Amino acid sequence: MRVHSSPAPQGIALIIVMIAIVSLGILAGNFAYSMKVETTLARNANRDADLEWLGRSGIELAKYVLAQPSPGGIQVDALNQKWAGGTGDTNSMVAEIPLDHYELGPGVISVKIRDLDRKFNINSVTPANREILAQALILIGADASESSQIINAVLDWMDPDNATQMGSSDTESEYYEQLNPPYRAKNGPFDDITEMMLVKGITPAMFYGSSRVGVMSHGSVRRDRLSRTQDEEPIYPVGFVDLFTTLSSGLVNINTASPTVMQLIPEVDETLAQAIVTARAGLDGVEGNEDDMPFRSIQELGRVPGMPPVVINQFARYFTTRSTTFEVHVTASISSFRREFTAVLRRDGNRVVTLFTYWR
Repeated sequence: MRVHSSPAPQGIALIIVMIAIVSLGILAGNFAYSMKVETTLARNANRDADLEWLGRSGIELAKYVLAQPSPGGIQVDALNQKWAGGTGDTNSMVAEIPLDHYELGPGVISVKIRDLDRKFNINSVTPANREILAQALILIGADASESSQIINAVLDWMDPDNATQMGSSDTESEYYEQLNPPYRAKNGPFDDITEMMLVKGITPAMFYGSSRVGVMSHGSVRRDRLSRTQDEEPIYPVGFVDLFTTLSSGLVNINTASPTVMQLIPEVDETLAQAIVTARAGLDGVEGNEDDMPFRSIQELGRVPGMPPVVINQFARYFTTRSTTFEVHVTASISSFRREFTAVLRRDGNRVVTLFTYWR
């Protein structure tokens, strides 16, 4: 009788070899992936340092531009100057320096500078000039029946005590502490303009303006509202953020302020505000070029058609022709890597210092 041997051992060996090959392939793939991740992280770490220095360089470039003396030695800041994105003085030392696309080292930086003095400083509002807030609410388009309560709430947020304004209630810490989550009234100046959304009655739409509320307030927590839903709110053409700042000299630069901001000031209506803009824009009616005629002093407002001479001296309480505080936005790019930096600068004469910087 012939005995046949079983082929099973050979089949098992083949399976073991295949399993080993697959296992080694998986290990090799995981190793290659890990190496790729490590390489990417190392490259990103190097890019982070490069982007940071590019951002810092952009801020220093802004400080250099702002430190340059005004054309002709006249202490005026206007929208036709280099820092504001205007055509600037062709004889200036910074005339040939590009701010929108400056190649530096391995990357590119773009620098945008805006003066904060183009807005009214919210911390300058007091019970004595509460009409500024009243006019702001008119410009924003707030319901007239709510204006008095919102004004009192803003004033109570800033004053140093826990006593409510005359004729007001529920505008101090006792009210805010009952909310979920609770918090206290600031009883001090606003540090950041977004703090206004913590004040009773100020909604995101009222703060940002209706057209931007969906984007700008994404993820924000609304702790307190008047008795209405967002759908019941009116349409706000502008917001508090368009009118106010927390960092400025306290005076509004008449050469950079928008017509809407000008209307915060008593005696300035829409017609007069537009006349001021037309006068400073020059013959072509377009701001930001050599044709502009910025005001060199508050007294020069007398050349504005329709300007009542009696109010020009009163404007010195509110207006200036020089800016002291600037917000700088720097975009740093290296290939597909990008980072944005923001800094607030304060200028005293030709000396420019950084108040704070952050990035994202």
